[in-house]
Amino acid sequence: MKPPPESAIRIAVVESDPLRFLGFRAIFSSEEGFRIRAASVLSIMSSADDDIILMTSSGGAAFYSAMSALKAVRPTIRIIVTGAGTSDEEILRAISAGAKGYIAEDATPGEFKHAIREVHNGSVWAPRRVLCAFIERATASPHKVRPRGEDKISEREREVLRLLVAGRSNKEMGDALGIEERTVKAHVSQLMRKVGVQNRIALSVYAITHSLLSERP
Repeated sequence: MKPPPESAIRIAVVESDPLRFLGFRAIFSSEEGFRIRAASVLSIMSSADDDIILMTSSGGAAFYSAMSALKAVRPTIRIIVTGAGTSDEEILRAISAGAKGYIAEDATPGEFKHAIREVHNGSVWAPRRVLCAFIERATASPHKVRPRGEDKISEREREVLRLLVAGRSNKEMGDALGIEERTVKAHVSQLMRKVGVQNRIALSVYAITHSLLSERP
């Protein structure tokens, strides 16, 4: 078997069960375009080489602590959660904690690969009913605002939004757009106000589910 190309999506799997890891490896090793390795939370925190982190949810405090630790050290890291029999509430909790997606453990190999590619390209992957519930909770404010009329999203804000959805940090967005980091923060705050959400994850999900990235002022 020839080695995967340099442009392959690099997947780090945090999994305590070696048999389950072998199952993941069988899914991704059968096709070029993916690299997969077994990893610990500590090894991921000390390396910036991984594109996607695949974590099996235990639903316990230790799992969410590990995810929070990863996000604290690498804020733009893309985490996908998988598991068996995970409830919508648990999926919502994982997304709220910073996961970029959820894949059911019994998904087909094709679904796993498609989800990995979508998240790698900047999307959020989860059942649509869960994303809708997430948005409803994130916008459950008596002062929520929608982007219309004088609150229409500007092209500059849309540029910021595209980079935000792609998982870029404020500094990376500023460098890409040629503006200061504090200006990026101001744009992100303004966008959250306009769509009526309270955090960056909710803003990213809202942008994807409401097609804000393709609209024009």
